[in-house]
This record gives sequence, structure tokens and C-alpha cells, in this order.
Amino acid sequence: MTDRYAVIGNPIAHSKSPRIHALFAAASGQDMTYEALLAPLGGFAATARGFAATGGRGANVTVPFKEEAFRLATRLTGRARAAGAVNTLVFSDNEILGDNTDGAGLVRDLTVNLAVAIGGKRVLLLGAGGAARGVILPLLAECPAELLIANRTAEKAHTLARLFSGSTACSLAKLAGREFDLVINATSAGLTESALPRLSFTYAPNALAYDMVYGKNTDFLRQARAPGARAADGLGMLVEQAAEAFLLWRGIRPETMTVLTALRGT
Repeated sequence: MTDRYAVIGNPIAHSKSPRIHALFAAASGQDMTYEALLAPLGGFAATARGFAATGGRGANVTVPFKEEAFRLATRLTGRARAAGAVNTLVFSDNEILGDNTDGAGLVRDLTVNLAVAIGGKRVLLLGAGGAARGVILPLLAECPAELLIANRTAEKAHTLARLFSGSTACSLAKLAGREFDLVINATSAGLTESALPRLSFTYAPNALAYDMVYGKNTDFLRQARAPGARAADGLGMLVEQAAEAFLLWRGIRPETMTVLTALRGT
């Protein structure tokens, strides 16, 4: 019997996840389907439970339901607990396992696809919301020389830094004169296509600016290119976090570069 999986969100029609997982399944010979499910606001838990009750084996979760998925899970992985959010669910008779593959996807895109070593580097993480929290632990595991969390509201950044030993925090206004090797934008500015404040830090030679939003030439990326920094969007993170979920569900980590190339070509 063909196994069923899905991505649940609102909105969801734009999601690339069905195509990504269809390509993974075809390449690895897995008998499975993957669909997009629109859950009404306030109706995530019912949608997820209903999918599981009709034979669903697992689901990805996207905005705005990752925190609701965290509460729905009956068991959490360590990285989901650290992130405070869940983007991958595994359904079984006895439990709903919640995981978060975002941070692992980001780190793999950086270190493998983009060939950026994080160890020993000065890393700046912009934003202190859920997207930032979900990637801090995997970034720290790479042993950067510094992981600085910066946010418009300094207290939110300090609150987040207190949760993760090895990170520090400040407001955006306190970045003047600092230099970084890797700058990651985890703010929602790219999603809303709004402008960031003019950022006063300096990019080190050969630095990379990485926006977790994909498919858009965001204000963050435009600012980074002006002084000559390398720039990358988050499409690779999307594909790599999907591969982590696929591994959790099927026990196989699919090859990703072919899928990433196909997506970039459309």
C-alpha cells in the first residue's frame, strides 16, 4: 500500500515541498505520495489528526503552524525542543513524534552546497523570532568563533541568547564597526518584502550573506552585494531540510543537488 505524506500550512498553494518529495521518491524508489493540505487558521490540530487517521504516515509543517505542531506532538526530538517549534511530524499508532529539521538543513546547505566552513568563523544571526531560534543549536554545534544574535529589540535577542550557551546578543544599532564572515537573515523582512534598516557592520573578505527566504532578491541580499559580499537565498535550506525529513520517514537520505538544480531552473 502506498504511503502517504503531506505538508500542512496556510497558505500552502505556493509550496515547493510536493515537487521536492516527488523527486526524492522517484530517485530513491520509494512507494509514497506527498500532497499539500490547507489547514484553516485555528484548525491545524484537526487537520493533522484527520490526515493521520486516514493513513497519513507523516507531515511537514509550515507557517503559521510550527508552534501548534510543537504542542500537538506527544514526543519531541532534542532539536525540536531546543527550537520550540516543529516542522516535521511522524505518525504512529502510539504517538506523534515532532522534529525540527530547519537548522540541520541550513547547516548542510552552508557547509556542503555552498562550501562555507562555520567552525572558527564570526557569525551574525539577524532576528530573534522562531526562524532564528530553530537554527541556533545546529550553528553552535559547528563551533563558530562567535555567534551574535542581533534584533531591532535588543531584549528579545538577549532572551534568546540566554537559552543557548555560547551565543551573545545585541540590538541592530550596536553592530557598528563589527566584522563578520557569515551573516544569516532570519527576520521576516524578506517574506513581507519590507526593507531592513541600513546595517552598519562590515563584511569580512569572502564573507557570505545568507537569507533564509528563497526565490526573492531581498533588501538584505541587495545590501550585501553592494560591498561585494557573496549572497545566497534559502532554497538550498528548503531542499536540505526536506531531505532530513525524508530520512526520518524513510530511513534514506536522498541526493539533493539534482533536486536543487531542477528547482533553480524553474
